[in-house]
Amino acid sequence: MSVASSPSAGARSRTSARRSPAARRSGGRTRQQLQLAKGKAQRFWTSFTSSALAAFTAVSCVLHPELLTPPISTSANRPGAQAVGFDKCPGLFPGGRPPPMPSSSAWRELCFNSFAVLHNADTKTPVFVVERLNKASLRAAQNQQRTDQFYPEARLPFSHRAQLDDYRGSGYARGHLAPAADMSSPQAMAQSFSLANIVPQDPAHNAGAWLKIEQDTRQYVKRARGDVFVFSGPVYSGRSRAIGPGRVAVPTHLFKLVYDASTGRAWAHWQANDPKARVTAPLSYADFVQKTGLRLLASAQAAHALP
Repeated sequence: MSVASSPSAGARSRTSARRSPAARRSGGRTRQQLQLAKGKAQRFWTSFTSSALAAFTAVSCVLHPELLTPPISTSANRPGAQAVGFDKCPGLFPGGRPPPMPSSSAWRELCFNSFAVLHNADTKTPVFVVERLNKASLRAAQNQQRTDQFYPEARLPFSHRAQLDDYRGSGYARGHLAPAADMSSPQAMAQSFSLANIVPQDPAHNAGAWLKIEQDTRQYVKRARGDVFVFSGPVYSGRSRAIGPGRVAVPTHLFKLVYDASTGRAWAHWQANDPKARVTAPLSYADFVQKTGLRLLASAQAAHALP
């Protein structure tokens, strides 16, 4: 008797055939469960690696705060700041030419909308700040609202720039070199509060004699026939003190050199950074150069500068 013709074998064959759809459904559910489990595992791994990366980034930023410095092109704390290099803002200088200065790896040129800064990394303050003023710019400045939003200058390397904490509790005012009251647009006003435009200044001097010199300079500009260029800066005589964790140098003196391009007249105000300082007669350009060593006017301009 052949096995194929056995009734029991035939029954088993028919039973297998009847159970195949159920088995297939069971197998389908198993595959679905495996896929769900795999998806959960992938989501867990993605979440785990994201959390680990975030934790690593946070620790790195604590250990290396310079990593928090935003890229120059996307910095949010530089309101419309211009490019580095005086070749990008020659119009802010007399005759459209920045003064020739000795080369220094500590110095960096910064252009803003209404002023330019030669910054010194050693002192974390400017060497000088220059403005070009005239009647029209000062008329526009009268309509601007002061912002008082000071900020560190992100175009400077982290170790070269002053920080807000350097001034906090120091006893010194954050003294503008290009005054906020000279700014002729909202953008220029915001930029004037860059710490690259600031020096540690005695509060009484800032609100007293220095303010009077700024006001007198604006009054002169309003009467001038054309552009008036103003250079302002700090002077460090002897061993000066420093403030804050970043050791921002405190100037012993401040200067403001005024040059009227239409008349050729130039004079300089020289002030001790002291609460007892008073407004005195200005210096001639020649005396200013002798005191500071800074030749901020070109030779042709200096030759016609009147005392």
